[in-house]
Amino acid sequence: MNVVKYRTREARLRPRRTKLEIPGWAGEREPRADGSREYVWHCLPFSEGAQYGIELFYPYQHDLHVTTREGHLVFEGDFGPPPEKGLQWPPFRTFGDKFYTYQILLDLKVEQGFAIRTEPHPRFYSDSTNTVPIAVPALLRNWWPMMFFIVFKSPAEGATHIFRPGEPFAQVIVVPEEANFVIEEMGEEECAERELQARRIHESRTTLSAETHWTSKSNTVFDGTYRNILRAAKAKARGTED
Repeated sequence: MNVVKYRTREARLRPRRTKLEIPGWAGEREPRADGSREYVWHCLPFSEGAQYGIELFYPYQHDLHVTTREGHLVFEGDFGPPPEKGLQWPPFRTFGDKFYTYQILLDLKVEQGFAIRTEPHPRFYSDSTNTVPIAVPALLRNWWPMMFFIVFKSPAEGATHIFRPGEPFAQVIVVPEEANFVIEEMGEEECAERELQARRIHESRTTLSAETHWTSKSNTVFDGTYRNILRAAKAKARGTED
């Protein structure tokens, strides 16, 4: 198990493993059943991907609105006086004409061979208001002792990003510091093996999802094939470890 250690000047950032908020940004507690409205948490690959990282919470007491007006960024929020000398205050500023930054002052220390990468919080993908901040991907090696700022993409003309107290605004994931992989075409034997796996799954979908097949309110069909196979794979892995 890898350990991620942190230090910060602002405890209310409260970095934690990302959680699905239900009810909340991930949807409501509607069952996987005919007639239910579909939500992102119903999709297991999304749910696992969303919970893969570390979420960060907006630590200030008042909302911040970031708006683009006539091509210029406008920051609207009541920050009051700086909490200590030497801090950029307010902690937001423009970064070129297409981005803006937040002086986050957060140190996340990962183990040797790993790095941290910023990215949008998963609620960005379920949001229908276009108000969720869009964190720009950036990779920091473990020898860099502080994330001094985090960069966000500016909202479109007339749109507004909203930072609210206690609301997650970005996610950090832990990744290998080097992308040591190459992309190559599968050989004939591998292709045949993967094709056979795919056909077996396709032919078994009715059996695998017999009790988990449902059609949502918008007439979208779901089944539990992936979920059931994942459950079996995890059970097999536990047996192997034992």
